[in-house]
Amino acid sequence: MVALTVGAGLVFTTAVACADESTTGGEVTLLTHESFELPESVIDGFRQQTGLTLKIVRSGDAGQLASTVSLTPGAPKGDAVYGIDNTFASRPIEAGALESYESPLAGGGASDYAVPGAADQLTAVDRGDVCLNIDDAWYKARSLTPPASFRDLVKPEYASQAVLTDPATSSPGTAFLLTTVGALGDGWQDYWKQVVGGGATIVSGWEVAYNQLFSAGEGKGDKPIVLSYASSPAATPDTSALRDSCFPQVEYIGILKGTRNSTGARKLVDYLLSPEVQSALPESMYVYPVQRDIALPEGWPAPTAVPAWMSSLPPATIAEKRESWLDQWRDAVGR
Repeated sequence: MVALTVGAGLVFTTAVACADESTTGGEVTLLTHESFELPESVIDGFRQQTGLTLKIVRSGDAGQLASTVSLTPGAPKGDAVYGIDNTFASRPIEAGALESYESPLAGGGASDYAVPGAADQLTAVDRGDVCLNIDDAWYKARSLTPPASFRDLVKPEYASQAVLTDPATSSPGTAFLLTTVGALGDGWQDYWKQVVGGGATIVSGWEVAYNQLFSAGEGKGDKPIVLSYASSPAATPDTSALRDSCFPQVEYIGILKGTRNSTGARKLVDYLLSPEVQSALPESMYVYPVQRDIALPEGWPAPTAVPAWMSSLPPATIAEKRESWLDQWRDAVGR
């Protein structure tokens, strides 16, 4: 997600008294991706409400997270997992790596984004639209015209200005691959051949693409086109999203089968649907809350409307076709 984050693998803990540990079960470990970020006051709110210590372990992108969880069913490295999205949701579900739980708060909006046939396996927390982002200031400073559509990336002048992410390791990368599959049909492989042949850069994940290589990102790189989110311009002035490139992404939390603290994990699921967390998501991670009636920060755009064909790709279809699409993508780009 689009956020200022700390390093991968960092463990963040909130202290709690020994008396609380003895009466509440102590600690809840949340596995998540590198871009997870919430204010310390919100993290501390979990301790205040439950008496539980929250230990956050960040590692990799959503794809890596889904693989890690799916390879350890019944022997988890934590109690819950947050950040697996609709493009990877089928992996832990099919692996039997999740414990059943339906939060009583899900009816406030989260249930609208439930994985079909598996509402008790994963609970939606936030949503956003993966889109190409443009550094408008970069083009203006050079008196150049930016691309008007994702289709323009077949032109070498735009392809060489773009940094994209690998769909095998990055959930935004998977989302953009699905955009091209859905929009271009049988021509999607040729599109990728032209984009990569024209000089597009492909990296493993969003952090490198946006924060290091994007010209409007923290690293002030040399690429004015990047794969990010429709909400990213709210945090990065003088940038915009190409709306025809967007694919809807939903991020979930799930309880890991075999957890030693199932009760604490359930409390964490409920907490992530609370107004305290939902209202903090936009400014912390630049995503939209899934619960209804949560006010957005001033200046935030309304959630992006996306074409119906995009949102009609259910996780089961993605699961069935993903490996075949990835093989075809690798052939197309020579990886």
